[in-house]
Amino acid sequence: MIQEGCSLLGCGVDDDRSFSMDDYASATARWCPGCGDHAVLTAVERLLAAEQLPPERTVFVSGIGCSSRFPHYVHTYGFHGLHGRALPVATGVKLRRPDLHVFVVMGDGDCCSIGAGHWIHTTRYNPDMVVLMLDNGVYGLTKNQTSPTTPQGLPSNTQPKGAYLPGLNPISATLGVTNASFVAQTGDWVPEHLYQTMSAAFHHRGFSFVRVLQRCPKFTETLFLDAVRDPKNVELLLHPNGIVAPEIEEIYENHTSHDPSDLNSAHRLAQEDGRVRLGLFYQNRGLPVYEEVRSEHLHSAEQKLELLNAELDRYAV
Repeated sequence: MIQEGCSLLGCGVDDDRSFSMDDYASATARWCPGCGDHAVLTAVERLLAAEQLPPERTVFVSGIGCSSRFPHYVHTYGFHGLHGRALPVATGVKLRRPDLHVFVVMGDGDCCSIGAGHWIHTTRYNPDMVVLMLDNGVYGLTKNQTSPTTPQGLPSNTQPKGAYLPGLNPISATLGVTNASFVAQTGDWVPEHLYQTMSAAFHHRGFSFVRVLQRCPKFTETLFLDAVRDPKNVELLLHPNGIVAPEIEEIYENHTSHDPSDLNSAHRLAQEDGRVRLGLFYQNRGLPVYEEVRSEHLHSAEQKLELLNAELDRYAV
C-alpha cells in the first residue's frame, strides 16, 4: 500500500494500487539496437516498480538528444524541452510541486555544453531530484559531432582528424561545485550496478547526479570497449555507504575502498588515468534542499499583509 502525503493541491488518500514494470512502459523505444539507452530505460522501469511510484506523481524532464527521448518511453508525466534547458524546467516543477518525484535525463552535449550553466547552478541549489547524464561522448542525434566529453583524438564529422582537446570530466566538474551532494558513476553494460546506483540516487535527499557511461553502437562503438570486454579495466568503489552490488564484485575484481563522505578522496579518484571507476564518489546528506530553503522565505498574501501592518505600526505617530 502506498501512503500518499499532502501536496500543494490537497491531501491524498491511501492508494491500494500496485505497479509492475509493464505499468511504466509507454511507446516502443526507437533507439538504435545495441544503444545503451535501452539498458537505462529498463533500470528506470525496475526502479519505479520497486519503489511503487504512482505514475501521476512522477515526472521525467529532458532536453534534446537521443537520451532526451526518454519521457516518450515512460508511462509517467513528462516534459521534452529545449536543448540544455532540462534542469531549469525540472527545478521549476520541483519548486511548484515538491511532492512530485522528479527525474531528469540529459546527454553529454545537453548537460555539458549549452546546459553547462544550468548544470553548475542546479548542483549548487541542491533540489531533491535524480539527474541521469547519459554520456556517449558524441552528439548522436545530429549524427556525430564532437561533444564536450569526446576523448581527445576521437574523430567525428566536425573534427575528422580527432577531437582537438581533452574531454571534459563531468565527475570532477560536479565535485567542484559548491553544495554538490551526490555524485556517482555507472555503466550501461553493468545492469545490476546501474540499478543499484539509481536506487541510491533516488533515496538521497538532494541533487543526485549520476553519470551513466553509455555506449553508442553507431558513432562511438569503441569508446568503452576495453571496459566492456575486460573487467580488469573497471574499478569498483566500495563502501557500506556506497553502491552495494555484491553480485558483480567477483566479476570486477579491482576494488577500491572509498568513503563517499571524503571529498578529497573523491577528487583524487575522479582523475582520469585510463581505468573506468564505477561507484559513489561523494555524498553529503546534511545539505539543505533548495525547495525547502526557498519556502522558508516565502509568505502568503495574508502573512505579507500582517508583516506590512506591523512595519507601519513601528512608524505610527
